[in-house]
This record gives sequence, structure tokens and C-alpha cells, in this order.
Amino acid sequence: MIKSLKILIITAIIVAIDQMTKIYISRSMQLYQSFRLLGDFIRLTYVENKGIVFGIKMAHGGFFTVFAAIASLAIMFYLFRMKGEKFIARLSMALILGGAIGNLGDRLFRGSVVDYLDVEFFDITIPAFQFLFIHFPGYALQRWPVFNVADAAITVGMLLLFVFILTEKPPAEPERLGDAEMIH
Repeated sequence: MIKSLKILIITAIIVAIDQMTKIYISRSMQLYQSFRLLGDFIRLTYVENKGIVFGIKMAHGGFFTVFAAIASLAIMFYLFRMKGEKFIARLSMALILGGAIGNLGDRLFRGSVVDYLDVEFFDITIPAFQFLFIHFPGYALQRWPVFNVADAAITVGMLLLFVFILTEKPPAEPERLGDAEMIH
């Protein structure tokens, strides 16, 4: 129980930093205002995201809010059950939970998520193509979509979880006696 409570401190820190930065940005900047921090590579750009991740529009935003609340409760419950797991597994879940709660708070109390971290990204261009009988439209990305601390925590948490899953060895199965050994 104590390990579960200690890991929730990380969740609380993520939520606190996320909310403090969002309050600062929303009170000190005008919507869509942008400031260069490192030239055009890193900027602070205040936007409000009514969609889901990366501003993807969703017809029923209320559904996503309810889903995010249920997912946050499920992650918290799971964190309490993970007390015997390795630190990286619990850390990844704590980061995901902190990010989910931070963005959920925005959706519940503001109606949209405050995003402000605006980072240059190498250009990605995928030309339109057809596979079998399906036509796929092209895609181009010149800048990463504007994000926040909660989004970064979720992303880092997911990457850590992915690394944990890939590197974790399954528990060894007890050796079974072969058929020949059982006869003797």
C-alpha cells in the first residue's frame, strides 16, 4: 500500500505542474498568441483544444470525457494492485495517470484543454496512395501539434511502458519431469 501511495506522489506532481503552467499561460497570454523561446524551434503558443489528442475533432466530446474519467479510475485501481511490479512499470502508469487527470481537469472545468508547447519537428510527407481498393489521402507534418505537460507525461509514460513490456522476461515456468523420468 505504501509503494502505491509513494508512486502517486509522481502523479500529483505531474498534475500540479500541468495545472500551474496552464493557469499561467491562460492568464498571461491571448489565445493563439505565440512567443519564441529558441527561435522557431521551440515556441510558447496558447491554443485551446476541444478535440482529443493533437486536436483531432470528435463529434461527442462528452463521450471522451467520460471515457477519460473511467480510464483514470481504472489506472489508479491498477496502480494499487501493481505494488510488486518493477519501478519502471509503476512509474509509467503514474505518468499516464498524471497526464490523464491533468487533461481531464481541463475538460471538466474549462470545456477544453490548454496547450502551449509548440515544437518544430522534421517534415514528414506521406503521399496519397491506393492499396487494393482503398484510397489513402496524403499527410504532411511540418510542426508537431501544440501540446502540454500532461500530454508529455502520457507520451513518456507510454514509451516507458512499451520499453518495460519489450524488455520484461516472463516468469520462468517450473521444470516438468519428462515422460521417461516419470516411469522410473
